[in-house]
Amino acid sequence: MEIKKTLIEKEMQQSYLDYAMSVIVSRALPDVRDGLKPVHRRVLYSMYELGLMPNKPFRKCARVVGDCLGKYHPHGDMSVYDALVRMAQNFSLRYPLVKGQGNFGSVDGDGAAAMRYTEAKLAKISSDIILDLEKDTVDFAPNFDNSTKEPVVLPCKVPNLLINGSSGIAVGMATNLPPHNITEVIDGVIKQIDNPEISIEELFSIIKGPDFPTAGLICGRNGILEAYKTGRGKINVKAKILIEDKRLAITEIPYMVNKTSLIENIASLVKDKRIEGIRDIRDESDRDGMRIVIELKKDHDPEVVMNKLYRLTTLSTSFGIIMLALVNGEPKVLNLKELIQEFILHRKLVVTRRARFDLKNAEARAHVLEGLRIALTNIDEIVSLIKKAADVAVARSGLVANYKLSETQANAILEMKLQRLTSLETEKLNKEYSELLVLIKQLRELLDSESKIFSLIKKELLEMREKYGDARKTEILDVEEEIFEEDMVQEGDVVVTVTKSGYIKQVPLELYKQQKRGGQGIIGTGTKEEDVVENIFVTSNLNYLMFFTNKGKVHWLKAYELPLGSRYSKGKAIVNILHLKDSEKVDNVLPIKDFNSKEFIVFCTKKGIVKKTPLSDFSKPRNGGILAINLKEGDEVVQTRLSPGNLDFVVCSSNGLAVRFNEKDVAITGRTSRGVRGIRLRPGDSIIGFEVAVNEGSLFTVTENGYGKRTSFNEYHKIRRGGKGVKNIIVNSRNGKVVGVKTVLDGDELILVSEKGVVIRISVKDVSQIGRATQGFRVMKLKDGDRVAMVARVV
Repeated sequence: MEIKKTLIEKEMQQSYLDYAMSVIVSRALPDVRDGLKPVHRRVLYSMYELGLMPNKPFRKCARVVGDCLGKYHPHGDMSVYDALVRMAQNFSLRYPLVKGQGNFGSVDGDGAAAMRYTEAKLAKISSDIILDLEKDTVDFAPNFDNSTKEPVVLPCKVPNLLINGSSGIAVGMATNLPPHNITEVIDGVIKQIDNPEISIEELFSIIKGPDFPTAGLICGRNGILEAYKTGRGKINVKAKILIEDKRLAITEIPYMVNKTSLIENIASLVKDKRIEGIRDIRDESDRDGMRIVIELKKDHDPEVVMNKLYRLTTLSTSFGIIMLALVNGEPKVLNLKELIQEFILHRKLVVTRRARFDLKNAEARAHVLEGLRIALTNIDEIVSLIKKAADVAVARSGLVANYKLSETQANAILEMKLQRLTSLETEKLNKEYSELLVLIKQLRELLDSESKIFSLIKKELLEMREKYGDARKTEILDVEEEIFEEDMVQEGDVVVTVTKSGYIKQVPLELYKQQKRGGQGIIGTGTKEEDVVENIFVTSNLNYLMFFTNKGKVHWLKAYELPLGSRYSKGKAIVNILHLKDSEKVDNVLPIKDFNSKEFIVFCTKKGIVKKTPLSDFSKPRNGGILAINLKEGDEVVQTRLSPGNLDFVVCSSNGLAVRFNEKDVAITGRTSRGVRGIRLRPGDSIIGFEVAVNEGSLFTVTENGYGKRTSFNEYHKIRRGGKGVKNIIVNSRNGKVVGVKTVLDGDELILVSEKGVVIRISVKDVSQIGRATQGFRVMKLKDGDRVAMVARVV
């Protein structure tokens, strides 16, 4: 035996290519014509050979698997059984091809029983997929050991690749076709037969999109259209969740999602506190349908919990469409129109070959009937000829010679029974012959006319639609419903705290309990040594936060994006949250609900400059922030306010002076402007805040030593901006300098924060209303060395 030498690299390359092509052609990819992989086709053909038609009894699956293995599919028995099981599962195939009896698995991920326990036969739709197989409609090829033959493809009266889809991973390629609704697909095929130049957009108006056996919701149509145009696309499939009072009911889940794993995943997320508000989960699914009930806790928004479930679990999945199939034995990515066209060409060939087969048989039968009719016309002479003949060969020769018959006709006459001589049988024979002549004429006309072939294809498709058509299961939503992080946030009021050294946090408002004035308060925030709380306010956690920096720039965040802290935590450094430049720090934070309102942001700087800019000018955030005000050197923003454009403002200084003016005196300017003078300050004085003056309200002023008062706005006479102001509160050694001013109503509450992080929440009505030039009352008892740092109003 001669040993042939070859390079191992070359041998590896060739062997791997052979293996890859075997996987691609013989295992992993479906044929575009019948939508079946070889193993599925062989299982159906084995069942057909065993006579397991829809109107026949069930047979053990082990018998089907054994026949398929022994004759056509020389692989593992489980690969064959798994293929058979999948074709029987109504949650895997939109239109199951096998009817099973026994345990064939479930949507919970339960496996099927062993093949010795289960039974199966062909489903009704499979009888139409295999129909006319015996009429030479498709090619047959030798099986693996050349002992018999198997069909290369099935006749397939329905576009099975589209209605049931297919998935598979080959070498270097994969296919993932979703199932569709048979009514829509057949309507689309008929439309393309009528108009071969139809556009994909027109087909899309008929074939709406995938239709999964487990139903669900498809969000948006763009991914579907992209797949139909290019053969590749991505769609988002969501579960159907009903909100029933304080519970959620999941009635449909995405395709191929394991229900048991889904429930376990939700329970795990609840345990890890990644999803809050769920107190119980139970599976109420039965034979009537799916139903997973999620009981919610009180005071939790069902919409928020539902959005969290969509975002964090497989209740929302993406389905990547890859319309790859074998065309003439080669893998090819096809668009929707090409897929339908390949099926139409297949059906055209099947109908043509069937017509030729029927024509050939009809002509052969007509030829025999012509001989029998001649025999019946000359029956006495033919009987005499046969009686006188020495043997069959002589009789046959006499018939052929005397009556110009063919040997086939002569044999038919010799084999004719005497009962054919009755008048009834003669009439039947003549009727059969007449019907055959009509059939032969019709078949010849059919084969001579392409339009008649297509008409017959359409007729058969309409019959299939009538037999198997049903309503769509999967609903398609018009818009892409992307779940943002905001959709998973339970709306509520939070206290936002900012320290002077740049730490920020949010704390739920309910953590602060109301106290009487003069109380010692509770710890509201932890601070580093020498750090003080600089800003505190109450807002919705869904509102925007505008961060104004010492450089005159503004940055954006949503309140829920802030770190959630306790009363004792100091929060997170703002520089780790915002994109701040070197030496840039946040001086002021303003909560905003909507940028589209016709409102203004009014600025007040430390040096008494005021400025008014439309809120809409700040509607387009950037990562690095945008310029909000053009500051002079040494100046910084003290406070910002949202205004409709006609408010009275009171600007207050640390030395206890105040100026009241109407903001109409301030011209509207753009983001990059500097502003105008609001108050003329004396040396050593600076602005600590400015408030809106309202007739029914009062100005609450707090000093650094814990004293405060409230004074009616009627005592602050309106003047033009730029004045020196009037006395607001007496600043002396007892009171210390002014640290905060707030506009309040009788029912309001305030939060006071000391430099050491102590917080007190007081009611405004507990503080008496007195005149401007007074010292006020003690509102917060401070420990030695501590001072009031910040005042905020609870709204």
